[in-house]
Amino acid sequence: MKTTLISQFKPTILFLVKFLGMYIAGSLLYGWFITYYSPAPDPVTIWVTNQVAFLIRIFGWNVTAMYSEFIPTVSVVLDVKSIISVYEGCNGLNVVIIFWSFLFAFGPWGKRLGIFAIAGACIIHVANLVRVCVLFFVAYYYSGALYFFHKYLFTAAIYVVVLLLWMWWIRNVKNHESI
Repeated sequence: MKTTLISQFKPTILFLVKFLGMYIAGSLLYGWFITYYSPAPDPVTIWVTNQVAFLIRIFGWNVTAMYSEFIPTVSVVLDVKSIISVYEGCNGLNVVIIFWSFLFAFGPWGKRLGIFAIAGACIIHVANLVRVCVLFFVAYYYSGALYFFHKYLFTAAIYVVVLLLWMWWIRNVKNHESI
């Protein structure tokens, strides 16, 4: 019996449809969330930047997180000088949406997936906090390198964290299902 190309790749196609559907839905909700607070920064960006400022203060730096209701960024300010500005894209929510879209498309759905989705989001959040903190120091000491570090190096680093979490999930699910 000859199988069609679509039936042969049905699991892959189903995964891609679920992933893209969830990613698009999550991105639309995220876009609505950001737009709702415009032109001010959204609460998650404020929360993340406050945490970054707190972590930097632990190292003895006199920084604060400051924002305006008229621009969508939160600045990490040292004395009176803004060192970095944190935009909504730096709060890590979009990365979590991609992470969750994959998990829920891959499955299997259940308690383990829910717990891992929350734990993974927490790991991504911590990695993002470290990323933004290090960007502060790059901006302070090596401002000429900030674009490269922000655009390429640290973007890649946060997605490597996501990839490692996905790989762990796939291996864990496979091993658990084979028992």
